[in-house]
Amino acid sequence: MSIDDKVLTETGLDARAGGRVLLLACGALAREILALKAANGWDHMDLHCLPANLHLWPERIPDAVEAAVARFRDRYARIFVVYADCGTGGLLQARCAALGVDMVAGPHCYAFFEGVERFDAHADSEITAFYLTDFLVRQFDAFVWKAMGFDRHPELIPMMFGNYEKLVYLAQTDDPDLDRRAHDCAARLGLAYERRLTGYGDLAGALAAQA
Repeated sequence: MSIDDKVLTETGLDARAGGRVLLLACGALAREILALKAANGWDHMDLHCLPANLHLWPERIPDAVEAAVARFRDRYARIFVVYADCGTGGLLQARCAALGVDMVAGPHCYAFFEGVERFDAHADSEITAFYLTDFLVRQFDAFVWKAMGFDRHPELIPMMFGNYEKLVYLAQTDDPDLDRRAHDCAARLGLAYERRLTGYGDLAGALAAQA
């Protein structure tokens, strides 16, 4: 069982009484959330990840979140949903409101990693940019190259990326190996390359608010 679909930490039945918080998160954010938990000593927070590949079918995310909230609600004092809108067109926010749980603000992880205000400030001038995070650099073949069929039909690349001009790597960590791999991803797609070291952006503040 992978990190995307297992409970990383499950506590006993007294978790609710003990004031524990469940972080119900996208599997693509697991590494970053665990790093923030460790760095800040947030031992009262547990993490449960939903499969990262739900992003291939964003319409499924609200139902998956609701099912997980129903599963864990009685065991925790509070549940915080570590997803942005993520292509659900406001459906996830509406579902979280109906369930009485909070979620990360913003349209997607690219925005909250860079900082929603900063991302919004240049969004109109970067409509031809394709973004990657640390997770997507590591999983580029699974989530982009093979998922879009480029391994079998490379002729699809100019059809699907012909209007893009650059690949922007929003780096959570200062890792030369990931930088090299992201540069290679840009080359494979025929795009110019730009790297921005964002760190954890608004994610850190969102989790700190649960502390």
